[in-house]
Amino acid sequence: MSLQLRATPELVATAWLKTVIGDRVATMLPKDNTTWAASGFCTLTVAGGTPNAYVPLRDPVMGVDCWAVNPQSQKPPWNKAAMLAAAIQAACYDHPAIPQRVTLPSGYPQAQVLSAYTTGDARRVHDDASSYAHYSIPGLVIAWTEVPS
Repeated sequence: MSLQLRATPELVATAWLKTVIGDRVATMLPKDNTTWAASGFCTLTVAGGTPNAYVPLRDPVMGVDCWAVNPQSQKPPWNKAAMLAAAIQAACYDHPAIPQRVTLPSGYPQAQVLSAYTTGDARRVHDDASSYAHYSIPGLVIAWTEVPS
């Protein structure tokens, strides 16, 4: 008996964020910062939320971190990280564009994103030893459901 692959909060949030900021989002920051120094990068993690008990609707709260680096300088490029956070917030206000089907990795069902909003403003995170600019969005809620196959 093989298990059916199911959509997860990380997969859906990653797929939706890719529609907003492109292919520069994952659950972990790439170790080689030269691959994302020009554009910045976002990482995400599940911060909370409760699956609906009666219908297959999920609305996890995701923590989103926006990163930027200048490998040739010790001065963090704060504006680049701030602009990533601002783009995510702006996408949450683009209500007509939010309901959309997102494609997950091969073998997983598609997911229908129904809504997206943040639960707090992005804030600057100081004292990163690597001289990265870092903004944190404390909560991005993406309501979604799997698309039946």
